[in-house]
Amino acid sequence: MHQHISTLHEFLSEYWPHIVLTFSVLVSASAAIHAAMNKNDVRAAIGWVGVIIMSPLLGPLLYLIAGINRVRRSQIYEQRDKTFKQFISYPEPPVSDIESCAGIQFRSLHILGDRVSRFQLRNGNHVRLLAGGDEAYPAMLEAIRQAKSTIAMQSYIFDNDRIGRIFIEALAEAHARGVNIRVLIDAVGAKYSHPPITRLLRKHQIPHALFMTNPLGFMRMPYANLRSHRKLLIVDGTHAFAGGMNIREGFMSEFGKENTAKDTHFSIEGPAILQLFSSFAHDWEFTTKEELPYAEWCVKEWNPPQPYVPARCIRSGPDRFIGSNHHMLQGACAVATRHIRIQSPYFLPDQVLMGAINTAARRGVQVDIVIPKNNNLRLVGYAMMAQIDQLIRAGCRVWMATGNFNHSKLATVDGQWSYVGSSNMDPRSLRLNFELDLEIYDTAITGQVSNLIDNEIETAEALTLEHLQNLPFHKRLRNRVIWLASPYL
Repeated sequence: MHQHISTLHEFLSEYWPHIVLTFSVLVSASAAIHAAMNKNDVRAAIGWVGVIIMSPLLGPLLYLIAGINRVRRSQIYEQRDKTFKQFISYPEPPVSDIESCAGIQFRSLHILGDRVSRFQLRNGNHVRLLAGGDEAYPAMLEAIRQAKSTIAMQSYIFDNDRIGRIFIEALAEAHARGVNIRVLIDAVGAKYSHPPITRLLRKHQIPHALFMTNPLGFMRMPYANLRSHRKLLIVDGTHAFAGGMNIREGFMSEFGKENTAKDTHFSIEGPAILQLFSSFAHDWEFTTKEELPYAEWCVKEWNPPQPYVPARCIRSGPDRFIGSNHHMLQGACAVATRHIRIQSPYFLPDQVLMGAINTAARRGVQVDIVIPKNNNLRLVGYAMMAQIDQLIRAGCRVWMATGNFNHSKLATVDGQWSYVGSSNMDPRSLRLNFELDLEIYDTAITGQVSNLIDNEIETAEALTLEHLQNLPFHKRLRNRVIWLASPYL
């Protein structure tokens, strides 16, 4: 036995460099082949192959952690889509005459939405804009307190703070009176407060789950991949809330005081709720393997107040819906004839989307882009400044909002079409995260969204090429260096 150990020790002592070299070559080759065969973006493929080759051991490890998409196209979507069609019988056909409610220019965008979303554009929806936590949170809490049968809630961040505990109290009271509840929180987003809100959910025995458990569970990683960035609340299958708002006290003036952050949320009643629930039910089943039957969580008929608007849900994420939001925004830029308004706290479009925006501006479309002057994610703010000059040179007007930080994600085209929800215009939202948006064809709602953006512009500072060129060299260099990592910011 000792002789064998001694022989093995001598062998390793003499040949360990060759063993390490062989192992590193095999691992690096496997990782490089995997990246080349599975990455659809040539820049991502080249980048990962370069990292793997330049760092034979560290590179494959980094690729294993951050480069592999572990979300597979399962049969859950297909089965749920089939069940969706079997359950619902709409009293009216889908919207077909888009020209009458938005104009002939939107016909191609309507077709694009049909093919990208796989949900039909439906009329009969009542949509109400909720400005900030002061309007959104009380409306959401009132719906929870009035719930009779079911509550489905999803959020990227659900903080254990004063407003978070008020939500927990309302959910606990609903649970005590027999309401069926499911709460889904992103595993990384749950780490934004300590102790996490999941402790209170467990204490009150409220059914909940964490989406895509973080492999480094002890860390809060704001730049982690494959996160559920969706924000959604559905009560009794008849009333939904969706948009950009997480559950955080900093969005209520009662708690945030003079530093209250801004955001925009939407109240939805009507057939779009079934589409929103389909998204939630898939995410819940993917996470917990529990199927939520439509018959228990949705209604077949709606009676929302008027006015009605055509709307539909747009799902996107690193699965079969990858790039859905990207396609919709690119298509919207293509059909615009007069005015595009965009507001995003994290504005880092890729070259394709930036090309669509720039082309619209060069065609004579007035393009207004609102970004925060002081970003809550400093690295993203620096990277934004590194490429924003391309838009200004094309004729876009870029505005830096000077008030409190605004987390809203809004876009409008020609006063007729709105795109609202959880998606930012950055690589993370457009490629790496799961997002949930609404497209709405309506002059009144679009007018309200446009007014919100215009109100920000009134007090904003115009960003000019002169301002960018006058930045100190070390800041311009910093911005460009950080911009190199923008696909993963």
